[in-house]
Amino acid sequence: MAGIHGRGDRTRGARAAGAAAAAASLLLLTACSGGSDEGGGEESGLEMGASGVVPAVEPPGPEGFASQTIDGITIDMPEGWEIQNEGGTLCASPPGQAACAYGSIRLTPRAAENNPREWPKKGDAHAKDDGWADDTSSCRSLNTAASGGIGVSGAELTVSDFTTHANDLKSHHSVWRVTCANDDTFEVRMWFLPISDVLLYVWSADSQYSAVYDQVAASMNTDGYSN
Repeated sequence: MAGIHGRGDRTRGARAAGAAAAAASLLLLTACSGGSDEGGGEESGLEMGASGVVPAVEPPGPEGFASQTIDGITIDMPEGWEIQNEGGTLCASPPGQAACAYGSIRLTPRAAENNPREWPKKGDAHAKDDGWADDTSSCRSLNTAASGGIGVSGAELTVSDFTTHANDLKSHHSVWRVTCANDDTFEVRMWFLPISDVLLYVWSADSQYSAVYDQVAASMNTDGYSN
């Protein structure tokens, strides 16, 4: 019997030692992986390199969006972009570009009402080849936007459809390809609610932000706006 009890003690001792080793291994694994009660810590995206732990590569572009408001209209603008809210227009400009110029997106309530030519509402300009601006005389390509001295030779309406916004209203969505006198080209994008007279406008589109423009447009909510 003594031999049996001795064998049982040795078995219980081995089990305890194994459990302790497993617990130590779990603690070590958690520490290395940055684990937490919420499913991963700040280092969960790290990868091991030749000289130790290095951060994983982050994608370029804005990291998120922040809600902005003008006249009761709310819209998500990219974080890291320069925001201006003055003169009845909310404008967001991408990093490294002049304010409200190349690559920018503008939100203007009562756009046609406050425009001397009633653009873009008058004559359904938003749906015509020459309706891309109230003044169509100046090229806005990346190389000429700052100078303002190059004319325009023509424009083509390449997209004319509808976009549904956050409050389920549908706007007229128009995209133009404009050709300058020096053969440069640029793209203009517009979302227009003619009854509400609300204009969302990309003055001269930067193609790397195509998805950003669409996400900004989709987020627009005019429920708090009264024209």
